[in-house]
Amino acid sequence: MSEVLATDLTGFDGAAIVDDLNRLLRLRTTPIGMKLFNTRAEMEAILKIRRPGSVHTTDQIVGQASRNGWTVGITAEDLVGAQCSTVIGLHPRSENWLSGDRMTGVWYKTPDDAKAHQHAMDCVPFGQYEAMAVSPLASGRLNPPDICLIYATPAQMILFINGLQWTGYKKLDWGCVGESACADSWGRALATGEPSLSIPCFAERRYGGVQDDELLMAIPPKFLPKILVGLESLSRNGLRYPIPPYGVNNDVRAGMGVSYSDKSK
Repeated sequence: MSEVLATDLTGFDGAAIVDDLNRLLRLRTTPIGMKLFNTRAEMEAILKIRRPGSVHTTDQIVGQASRNGWTVGITAEDLVGAQCSTVIGLHPRSENWLSGDRMTGVWYKTPDDAKAHQHAMDCVPFGQYEAMAVSPLASGRLNPPDICLIYATPAQMILFINGLQWTGYKKLDWGCVGESACADSWGRALATGEPSLSIPCFAERRYGGVQDDELLMAIPPKFLPKILVGLESLSRNGLRYPIPPYGVNNDVRAGMGVSYSDKSK
């Protein structure tokens, strides 16, 4: 695990955290963990790990964990190309990759546009890792993961973020590279150790099974207990999921008065 992700996670209980997330947010999709390994052998030693029998995208591997509930491990050879493996540090940011040649005329009009996109992507530095695995967070098989991947609707996601901001508030800033949005989520979170929200891209939806209304939060596990404390506190204040619609034509003072003692401010 990289220094930026390392922390004391003694006693981290993925199953209990998932139970609480489901109770507080009613998630539809399985929360999963992702972990990088220095060697292929370390990855293959994970209990009941599956290995792909054909070539996939990383989106599909993530989808096999979050949609099927599988524990799956990969090396660069299992992935369709460098666009996937570079994001997770299994392939270098080579000059050919940085050129964006394969995306020119497909996602970006000019070679300069495609090149700018590649340079904008957040990727794990190459050279330390040989393998990666994903697994349902509740299984405990990654013990603990480097990051957790939480799929949620916009309403669920804003409450998740509100829980994160309940204590130690700071403004959260994210970007959007467009296609290859995995760089905005697991690429950024693995590289920086920071919570990283993304709008899943075309490939994630076509190949990874991501639904129309889902956003993705990639977040180191050390943040999750703090978020649950925040969500519990917000729930006690009546700020919980599902968010009941108040009505666009009603006098707002009665509704606001439930949360704010002085409605005139």
